[in-house]
Amino acid sequence: MTGDHQTLALVLFGAFVAVTLGITTYVSRNRHGSAEEFYAGGRLFSPMENGFAIAGDYMSAASFLGISGLIALYGYDGLLYSVGFLVAWLVVLFLVAELVRNCGRFTLADVVAARMRERPVRIAAGTSSVTVSVLYLVAQMVGAGSLVALLLGGTSEAAQTWTVIGVGALMVIYVSMGGMRATTWIQIVKAVLLMAGAIALTVLVLMRFHGDFDQLLRTAADRSGHGGQFLAPGLKYGGDWTSRFDFISLGLALVLGTAGLPHILSRFYTVPTARAARRSVVWSIGLIGSFYLMTIVLGFGAAAIVGTDAVKGSNAAGNTAVPLLALDLGGGADSTGGTVLFAVVAAIAFATILAVVAGITLASSASVAHDLYASLRRKNAKPHSEVAVARVAAVGIGAVAIGLGLVARDLNVAFLVGLAFAVAASANLPVLLYSLFWRQFTTRGAVWSVYGGLLPSLVLVVLSPVVSGSPNSLFPGVDFQYFPLENPGLVSIPLGFLAGWFGTVTSSDPADEAKHAETEVRSLTGAGAA
Repeated sequence: MTGDHQTLALVLFGAFVAVTLGITTYVSRNRHGSAEEFYAGGRLFSPMENGFAIAGDYMSAASFLGISGLIALYGYDGLLYSVGFLVAWLVVLFLVAELVRNCGRFTLADVVAARMRERPVRIAAGTSSVTVSVLYLVAQMVGAGSLVALLLGGTSEAAQTWTVIGVGALMVIYVSMGGMRATTWIQIVKAVLLMAGAIALTVLVLMRFHGDFDQLLRTAADRSGHGGQFLAPGLKYGGDWTSRFDFISLGLALVLGTAGLPHILSRFYTVPTARAARRSVVWSIGLIGSFYLMTIVLGFGAAAIVGTDAVKGSNAAGNTAVPLLALDLGGGADSTGGTVLFAVVAAIAFATILAVVAGITLASSASVAHDLYASLRRKNAKPHSEVAVARVAAVGIGAVAIGLGLVARDLNVAFLVGLAFAVAASANLPVLLYSLFWRQFTTRGAVWSVYGGLLPSLVLVVLSPVVSGSPNSLFPGVDFQYFPLENPGLVSIPLGFLAGWFGTVTSSDPADEAKHAETEVRSLTGAGAA
């Protein structure tokens, strides 16, 4: 890219970082340091504010960069991500949002531990939450590296490395200084910017084709190199039965995984009532649904205007399709309009990454401090030290995410998020649903459910083509691939439910009927909710 691109985009990056750091600094001066303030922002956000924040938390680099890139590369098959991410919110709305808000205080483990022996359940749920969060963080790091590599005119490993490190450092600052209140306002600002950018690009794409969506699709198919196959199922997931099962596995992970994501569940605790939590989800569904409809136009627009070969040439995983589309829509690489639009879109994408990593880091550090540390600490430990532990945990989690992000830099960010969704659907969703709806569920069932989904999903990913055995693997030079599917959800999600059932029916300790009744009343009425 030209020097003008670099200068303008870097100025916009700097402006957003300055504004968000200003928000964080201001908020950090106006908080009293309690756990409720740090984890839940004092539960003072309105449904509309929280709905925008949820949308800002959910519409990640995978949404803006990865999904559009997959549609540009694979056409119809890339649509699965848009549909799956959106349909997942119906599960959250009808099964999770209100009940979780009523039953818990800060984390997923609060809901499960309400009717179980706390220590083993908190350790299991906390471990699972941190694992899912780190996997999700890796995707955002990869997106940041791809974006800045494009901005700097190449695929410089040094540029990607320093970008990932910089993003990690910023997210630690946001979380450790501002907590949930600062993170929420950063996500609201980011949601507004992202929606505005997506609307502008969608309008420009449709104007290029005079509002004729059919012409857009035909042009995309012609320039994809695949012809009519580009608009039909099977280009990526229909070659053989293995790829078809991968399609089913990915669909299950996307639809069921959202309800088990720790950083999404924690957002329901930032509003004062369960009714407000439900209204927050309605707001977020409207925003997210509109956004994912626009990613379809952007993906096919990138294929039609930029060309699939050009997208793949810039980034093999398609992560740079939207910035390249913006460059062309603005008038091309040498035009002022192209320079400005590219820089604006690149800055919005970078803002997206920073906001999402802040939310994920906060949720995972809360799990470390509120679940793991609180369960393992000595009885005479100072109670206020939990927030301090959360701040330290943010540093450690950031370091791990940076390291894994550097290893996985060549994978598509939407694909990486699909893996995180699979682990969330396998380990977190079964124990959450059993705890809310199964009267006989026991502590052993809860622990077995978490580990029975978490361990198989991680092992299957390690043994899959993602890690070894193919040219596009993380380690292409070795081959320990024994599991044929790229996404483990088809196997690991049923295992999580099965392990929870088996652990319960073989448990020698009966379920606590009184605690279940209390949890049921609280979940349905909100009586006694924090």
